[in-house]
Amino acid sequence: MSTPERKTVEVVKAINGLEKVVLREIHGSCVEVYLYGAHVTSWKNEHGEELLFVSSKEIFKPPKPIRGGIPICFPQFSNLGPLELHGFARNRLWTFDDDPPPLPADVTNKVFTDLILRPTKEDLKIWPHSFEYRLRITLGPGSDLMLTSRVRNTGTDGKPFTFTFAYHTYFSVSDISEVRVEGLETLDYLDNCQKRERFTEQGDSLTFESEVDRIYLSTPTKIAVMDHEKKRTFIIRKDGLPDAVVWNPWDKKAKAMADFGDDEYKHMVCVEAAAVEKPITLKPGEEWRGRQQLSAVNKLLDS
Repeated sequence: MSTPERKTVEVVKAINGLEKVVLREIHGSCVEVYLYGAHVTSWKNEHGEELLFVSSKEIFKPPKPIRGGIPICFPQFSNLGPLELHGFARNRLWTFDDDPPPLPADVTNKVFTDLILRPTKEDLKIWPHSFEYRLRITLGPGSDLMLTSRVRNTGTDGKPFTFTFAYHTYFSVSDISEVRVEGLETLDYLDNCQKRERFTEQGDSLTFESEVDRIYLSTPTKIAVMDHEKKRTFIIRKDGLPDAVVWNPWDKKAKAMADFGDDEYKHMVCVEAAAVEKPITLKPGEEWRGRQQLSAVNKLLDS
């Protein structure tokens, strides 16, 4: 008797009754995304290796955001505004679109899902702007993961709105002391460890020996994260997202976070495609698009 074919896109019940969408690509790679926060919590390659970090202390209990994976920071990055840290998109229930617009005709062998966020009456009290946010999560050949955000100003009051944004991606790494980030050399950055003072990157590449929390400005469309111990390179390609945030909390901050293991900082690094320094403004009817594509190659690439 043949086994039933597994669906390429499936909505299933997960931890604490929360729902998640599971995407399966024909060659075996797989992505899981919770409707809570439109939060990607798992990205596995064709060999079943997990490429994203999620804290072992994560309890998946709203209204707390999920620690790890790919949180969506919208409509505010960090504390750069009056809203809660990183905005409210990451702790709202998004809607699964069971009939999304199709992919272009020339695109084959990709599976995708669309999740949609619109503000509730409560959201409009804290951020009085009407919008529709459509997030498309696409899994392609070679385990490539693409997130495409489309934010539209649906307001009828004639007023524009402004926001900042980041894909707060937590990559899983073997040992942070063996990790190098390339593509940020000679760039200016704002150092969150030093009151957002502006500096210029002096190194050929970025390595980690203590806490790092930086917003790199006007960054290239391609950034590489190299894990020397695993001999793996993550490639981040981005569009519409000029900045890149790099974060590792190191030991003291890790111990201070209830939803983060004391030693887990060794096994993660956040490299985040972002729009922070120059906030995005949308007039009524206008749409912004911000895209990141993640690839993982099991070798060290020369930049």
